[in-house]
This record gives sequence, C-alpha cells and structure tokens, in this order.
Amino acid sequence: MAKNKKMVEAITSRDEDFAKWYTDIVKKAELIDYSSVKGCMVFRPYGYAIWENIQADMDRRFKETGVENVYMPLFIPESMLQKEKDHVEGFAPECAWVTVGGQEKLTERLCVRPTSEVLFCEHYKKVIETYRDLPKLYNQWCSVVRWEKTTRPFLRNSEFLWQEGHTMHETAEEAKEETLRMLKVYEDFYRETLAIPAVVGEKTEKERFAGAEATYTIEPMMHNGVALQGGTSHYFGDGFAKAFDIKFQGRDNKLHYPHQTSWGTSTRMIGAIIMVHGDDDGLILPPKISPIQVAVIPIAQHKEGVLDKANELKERLSKKFRVKLDDSDHAPGWKFSEYEMKGVPVRVEIGPKDIENNQCVIVRRDTREKIFTPLDNLEDKIEEVLQLIHDAMYERALENMKEKTHVATTYEQFVELGKEQGGFIKAMWCGNSECEDKLKEVTGGVKSRCIPFKEEHLSDTCVCCGKPAKHMVYWGKQY
Repeated sequence: MAKNKKMVEAITSRDEDFAKWYTDIVKKAELIDYSSVKGCMVFRPYGYAIWENIQADMDRRFKETGVENVYMPLFIPESMLQKEKDHVEGFAPECAWVTVGGQEKLTERLCVRPTSEVLFCEHYKKVIETYRDLPKLYNQWCSVVRWEKTTRPFLRNSEFLWQEGHTMHETAEEAKEETLRMLKVYEDFYRETLAIPAVVGEKTEKERFAGAEATYTIEPMMHNGVALQGGTSHYFGDGFAKAFDIKFQGRDNKLHYPHQTSWGTSTRMIGAIIMVHGDDDGLILPPKISPIQVAVIPIAQHKEGVLDKANELKERLSKKFRVKLDDSDHAPGWKFSEYEMKGVPVRVEIGPKDIENNQCVIVRRDTREKIFTPLDNLEDKIEEVLQLIHDAMYERALENMKEKTHVATTYEQFVELGKEQGGFIKAMWCGNSECEDKLKEVTGGVKSRCIPFKEEHLSDTCVCCGKPAKHMVYWGKQY
C-alpha cells in the first residue's frame, strides 16, 4: 500500500443514525461536495455520472412516446409569472428574484425559474394556431431554483437538476391520457431501471400541484419507512391556456383553448437510490445506472502476467459493460472497500491461481456472494449476475415496503401507527382537508401520500372524523 493511503473509512450504521448514514454515503462515495451557497451542491464526477445514466434512460423512454427536447430561458418576468394566480401563490415562498442587472436596477423583477409552465405557455401562444399544430410534446432538462429553508443533498436543494415535460393537446381526453401515460413511464423506469417499487395514484386536492386540476404521483418508500415523492404528472385543463390566451382553430373552424399537462422528476431519485438500496458499507447501485458495472481487481498484480490478463479482461468486458480496471498501488482489501462504498454491482478478481485455472472470481455487491467462473464464458455470466442483482434488489425493496405498510381502521390505531411505527398507513378518508390537517398535526407529520388507482375497502367511515368514507388513502411521513 502506498504511503499516506488509508483504507476506506467506516460509515455510520443506518440503524444507529439514518440521517448521518445518508450524509456519510453522499460524501464518502464521492457523489457531491458542498458549495459556499447554502442548498447548492457540487456534483462530483461519480455522482454526475449516475445522473447522466438516469437521464439517458429516461430520455430514451420519453422520445419513444414522441416527446421532443427544448430549452427555455432561466428567467421569468414577474408580470408573466402573475398571469396564473394559483400557480404563482404556490411558488411565491420559494422564489429567488433578480433585481439588478450589471450596475442598473431592473425595471421589472426577474424570477429565477422554479418551474417553467409560464415560459412554455408564452412560447406555445406563438406556435399554436390550428389543431394541426397539436399535440405539442416538449420536455426540457435543466436546473431550477427553489429557496428551501432546510436543505439536504439530493432531497431538498435550493438549486437542483430535473426534467420537466410540458405538453399541449387538442382535447381534454388526450391531455388526460398523456398525464397518465407519462406517470406510467415513471413507474416503469423506477421498476425496470432503479429496481424501486412504489405506490402510484392521485394526490388529494390539498396536495395537488399549484394550478393543476389533477396531480398523480409515484411514491417509493425508503428503507426507514419514510416516503419520497419520486415523480409527479399533472393535468392542468385549459386554465393556463386561458390565462395566456392560447387559442387554436379547431376542426369545426371555431377557436378553442388547448389542454395542458406537466410532468417531472429530479435528482431526488439519486437520494431514493441511496435510501432504498444502500447498506452500512455504502451504496448499492442498480446495475443499469451504475457508472461502473464491473470493477476488475488484479490480485498479486506484481507477479508476472497478472496485469496483462487483467487488462485483457478489461478490454473484453468493455465491449458490453461499463468497466474499470484498478491497477493502482492500493492493497486489494482497500480496493474491495472502495468499490463496495461506491456500490459497483460486480467485482471481478483475477490472480495467479485464477489464471492458472482459466477462471476468475465474480463478487456480487448486494450479497457478497463469490462465484468462481471460467474465463471462456465470462461475459454471459456477468450479464446473468447483473440481472440477478437487479431482481434481488427490487424484491428486497418490495419486501421492505410490504413489511412497513400497515392498516388503520380507527383514529386511535392511526395515531399510534403514525407516532410509533412509521411506514405507510392505509386508511379510509372522507375527502375533507381538515381531517388531513388534523392527522398531520397529531402524528407529527403524517400526510396523505396518494389515493391509489386500486383502492381497498377497509371500512365505511373516515379514520379521522367517522363520517362516510370516500377513498382509501396511503399516508406517511415524507422527505
């Protein structure tokens, strides 16, 4: 081992202090660094590479539905933001404003975009004239600013990276279909790429996005039972179109307002990956978005032929996987700890005895299982192991969500579960927002997560007030 090089430091146990465990990982796995501005973080190369892989996968899925990418301005004039009253009221507490340009005071304040509905509307007014111009299926990848009081890496930042889709449609039916189609894209991405299960459904009116007629959400559960809003899709109706006077000539030669949707996910997904899959040794990354899928570790690399064979394996495997060969002067034990911390799905160890036997050792990050594998069919075996890792990660997360999902049919049960147990609570609700407020207050933060598409009938009455129930709701605390 080289001088001044030390083994990877241990991290706080997640069962001992979950928040500290999370912070340890984002720092020690070299995902982010803090900047001099509160809530604004530096994405280090490894952390940004995870986002690039997420972005590439999602972007492909969007384009398969006909979506095109655009880019909107960073600044929004205050007068433009004021055109949709409910929307601006919802974002007002988090807006950051520019009042000086160069050395001159601006005649009108500019908002640093917290979201881009109004910018898209300004553009759509110029390019939509007839029904032949519809639908408009646009998405942008960008950063937004929301001045958060309490910040946490990836989960709540003053500036964060995201994608925001904004589409316009000829009819309400088409817009509603698009809203649910994009929600399904998110659900599939979480399951197929991130190996994360989630509850999917509609937000209550109280939790609805500012200016939306309906908001749908995907709600994964973290290891500690706390929910994370993983992505949302909104149906706006024609409210924004009317506010911005966007009209098109319909098939009947009359003027109509188009119907709008909006949908978005963000770098919060990286926080979800950490908190759903990680363990006390660091990250466990889903194979499909891991910057390094295979780490090749030469054993006794000073011996003749070992580095040559390790380089040969690296060249072979790189044709199919994202591979890193670590031929540094660190001891093998240091390297094992390093790539475990970084969550690399598969480690391939190759030493003199392995070369002699025409084999190598494959080590799974998730289970630490060692698999002795002939070199001749190594690519096929690694592909098989990566799929097994993905499937096992999903099943563990699903089992955790099932174990931490409870049913409450009485007020007393709900309060006890909310205060003591954590996780999701399934309970009936009358539809009144006052009951939501009361349950949140008495449990110290348990909120409605969503009304699932497939509701169960748990009882006839609201768990809070005892009046006739309208919906079954998933409840829980959130990040």
